[in-house]
Amino acid sequence: MTQRLSRVGRALALGLAAFTLVGAAAASDDQRLRAAFVLRFAQYTQWSELPAGGQLQLCAAGLDGGDDEMRRLAGRNVGARVLQVSIIELPREAQACQVLVLGHDEPAQLRRWLRELGDAPVLVVGTRPEAWRAGVAIALLTEPQGLAFSINLSEARRRGLGLSAQMLKLAREVR
Repeated sequence: MTQRLSRVGRALALGLAAFTLVGAAAASDDQRLRAAFVLRFAQYTQWSELPAGGQLQLCAAGLDGGDDEMRRLAGRNVGARVLQVSIIELPREAQACQVLVLGHDEPAQLRRWLRELGDAPVLVVGTRPEAWRAGVAIALLTEPQGLAFSINLSEARRRGLGLSAQMLKLAREVR
């Protein structure tokens, strides 16, 4: 499985991830790794404002089979908060999220989700190349060497999010 990871992905998975990924089918491993990356992205993000309470809401939409792995993140700690996970279908539902993972590949659909969020302090992670072009804060993409991620730092800052220097160093691209 580590052969499937890029150098950047391996550094993040090994350096930041603290859980073991045991082999199953390659597609399942990719979904598990994607979920592990999303968890670490949340753990290395600071929000300018968070709702009261001890929860952080992760929402996922359009993942085509990755929902189960995202659901398994529920109950994990993100700082002093406990991660709650919802699978959503409508852009308006994303208003209650602090992390939004989008698996959509239609540019117009991605732009609709982002437009619905406005300037809300939501860490938007896209899993398709179209998401990067649409303006997500983090694009987590499958490449020939494995998983890699790029960061749109200006988008993250526009949303009032701070991303750790460690995460920025490991990104394939920062703009």
